[in-house]
Amino acid sequence: MPPRSKATSRRPRARTRGARIPGHERAHPAAGNDLTPVLGANLRRLRMRRGLSLEKLSKLSGVSRAMLGQIELGQSAPTVNVLWKISTALEVPFSALITSRPTASFHVLRADQAKRLASSDGSFVSRALFPFDEPRRVEFYELRLAPGGIERADAHPPGTVENLVVNRGTIEIESGGGVHALSPGDAVIFEADAPHSYRNSGAVEAIMYLVMTYADSVG
Repeated sequence: MPPRSKATSRRPRARTRGARIPGHERAHPAAGNDLTPVLGANLRRLRMRRGLSLEKLSKLSGVSRAMLGQIELGQSAPTVNVLWKISTALEVPFSALITSRPTASFHVLRADQAKRLASSDGSFVSRALFPFDEPRRVEFYELRLAPGGIERADAHPPGTVENLVVNRGTIEIESGGGVHALSPGDAVIFEADAPHSYRNSGAVEAIMYLVMTYADSVG
């Protein structure tokens, strides 16, 4: 993302509504659970560390001041794309926003207890396959995209690289002006510091695994 779709429509449409329209950056319920207070605390801590007001962060990220305030208060769970905008503006890895405090060195991530982030209509879902113990230079995600769905992502921080493998379904990735079709077992690696998109051109839900690598570790 890491992680920012349309539900079951066969025709790809424009970018997720919640990620584009000011004041409407709402999330699918899957983005809620106990991630909401974690997001709020981390956003406030990281914003204060940068010496940014809510107004200044709003201008840098393109996310409304009202939405940022609601996230900090734990009153709103943002979409994946909104979190990418915020992490890019703060110049921190995506995981810095969803990180909890340190846990044991051996950590089992149970599937039924997974925390997921989703687009506003729930057609694009991202699941972190790493513990939320600290910001990381390398992150690992499971991505799911509904048939006919499209997820458009803004440019990530400079030097960010995505390495993605398709487990199920057929995916078209658009990046750098080219479109690349991937089938099950196919993998791709590309620089993600430019806008890019994923489109499910098949008839079944696509499942992908993504390794996100940042240029520098952020403490």
